[in-house]
Amino acid sequence: MAKVDGVRFLNSHFQRALVLESPDESLDEYLHEQGIETERFPRGVSEDTVVERLQEGQHDLLFKRSGFEVNRRVLQASENLAAVMLCCIGDDSVDKQACADEGVMVMNDPVSNGWSVVEKVIGEMVCLSRRIFESVEATREHRWTKDKRHRYELKGKSLSVIGLGNIGKQVAQMAESFGMEINFFDNYEVAREVGSTLGWHACDSIAEAFRLGDIVTVHVSAEDHRGQSNRALLNDRDHFSKLAADIDRKSPKLFLNASRGFIFEPDELISAVERGDVRRAMVDVYPDEPDSSEESWNNPYGDIDHIYGTPHIGAATQEAQPRIAKHVANTTFLFNRYGSVRNNVFGRGKLISVDSEDPAYVLTVVHSDARGTKKAVDDCIFEAGLSNLGSSHKDFPRFGIAYDVNAIDQPLIEDQQRELIRAARELSEDPSAIRAIRLVDVSTGPELSPAE
Repeated sequence: MAKVDGVRFLNSHFQRALVLESPDESLDEYLHEQGIETERFPRGVSEDTVVERLQEGQHDLLFKRSGFEVNRRVLQASENLAAVMLCCIGDDSVDKQACADEGVMVMNDPVSNGWSVVEKVIGEMVCLSRRIFESVEATREHRWTKDKRHRYELKGKSLSVIGLGNIGKQVAQMAESFGMEINFFDNYEVAREVGSTLGWHACDSIAEAFRLGDIVTVHVSAEDHRGQSNRALLNDRDHFSKLAADIDRKSPKLFLNASRGFIFEPDELISAVERGDVRRAMVDVYPDEPDSSEESWNNPYGDIDHIYGTPHIGAATQEAQPRIAKHVANTTFLFNRYGSVRNNVFGRGKLISVDSEDPAYVLTVVHSDARGTKKAVDDCIFEAGLSNLGSSHKDFPRFGIAYDVNAIDQPLIEDQQRELIRAARELSEDPSAIRAIRLVDVSTGPELSPAE
């Protein structure tokens, strides 16, 4: 039925998906097994092209990696669009408020690329501390540069991890196996509790983490758990210039960033490296990154000795990309068959689903969090004479929406759905109280899901 009076009436089972930025091709195979037809566009596709294709195809799902920007115009191009599925961790390429306003859910994969990033970071720590990159280049130029100057073991050194999420925690655990001491900073109380329980030193500030670290590695998201941007999180005066300041031994003084390119200005790091406050640095992310290898690009660190870069390849391994495809396909299966939402980026919480033995139908509603809206959903089910076999509800106050999923014994017909919209608007006094409605016929849903 698509969009009526500002509300998305979503398909019971998803039929079409647009896939951008070339996630692993196994994703398409998994989706085909669920009865979902896929169309692909490579990296570098224009917004106009995507909008035009969404308007023509009216796709149910949009799959993408971290580059293509999803804005309100993109979301409105398909009135059937139920979700943006991110084949990556980062969600900063999606206008989440626009998605909330449009009733479009957003889900990511916070786990599958973790080990690939961890291995890369640990390898870089070894290479930087032993000056391996410089030695390789010198040897290629037929120069013999054997010496011990600024070459260090990791054992006995101190590592400071900024951001103790899934990746940061694994980096710390691996570094600990090298005999390193671990400091960390994270302003999320749960992360601080986890790190302290593991026996690591919780720093009270990022500045303290820099002062205590021989090596600092950063693993933060675009925003912290409170929704505050991490843009300009670091600077030279308070952080880079203080690296290893409280350490009274010879220190490698290394800095690594595999998180976001905008957490500091390149000039801040460049100044610290040129002064020697940071001896060597490694970056995998940049403030401005091209959409494809064909696009021209200027590396801000290109002419700077001792700052080494890679082209955002933390998750670019033969192993990680198929894992991501399988994980996202499983997330899609749960959403497609049962209306369940996991790894949603509107707030912390892994799964919103109904606990019911064998529901005949599942009613999902994306609605505002205004008072009275949830009551309208419950009242409508009751007044329609339906049995609610199980339900789950989650508010996301930062974005002003909620997700409601209900297992019911009979379908809520179209007239009753329209009454739900009317009642919700009246009770909440919010004309956009209901953003999207979907009635899932579980008996006819997809049966196949990739094994986790």
